[in-house]
Amino acid sequence: MAAAVVQGAVVAGLTVFLVLGQISFIKPEVSRVMAAGGAGTWFTFGYMMYIIVGVMGVAVSALFYHYLENVLGRRIRRSAKALAWTHLVLMNVGTAAAMGLLMYAGYLGGSSMLPENVGGQGFNAGQAHEILAPFVEPISVAILVIVASVVAGGTGFLMTYRYSNTS
Repeated sequence: MAAAVVQGAVVAGLTVFLVLGQISFIKPEVSRVMAAGGAGTWFTFGYMMYIIVGVMGVAVSALFYHYLENVLGRRIRRSAKALAWTHLVLMNVGTAAAMGLLMYAGYLGGSSMLPENVGGQGFNAGQAHEILAPFVEPISVAILVIVASVVAGGTGFLMTYRYSNTS
């Protein structure tokens, strides 16, 4: 649960930064990038998925482990504990990397498509794609890290759930 609280604090800090930046120093404004759609959709998707996976997903994962130990009375043994820690660490790292890159690339690509009179560069979709393209593989790798973490956690959960404390 501590990891979910930390991720929630990160999202809250990011939100404060974006709101204050919106009214003062981020040009073009994030709201314009989000409202314009197109490449800016990557920013919106990254932000929302950070909340869903990074905060809510980590919290729900913690509830699974709580359920195993405190409701079912199952002890998480050494190999399953290693998988649980792998799940915790890789899920948090993968989420921060994937969603952070999505937001960064989305802002760069989306802002480039805005008109010059609002701080953009007036790029078309093809030009914006050139900005987004280098981010595709690192984002994909980070998402695969998240998937690997979920598989590790699920495996550890099933190992603990399946075997009783007496075996």
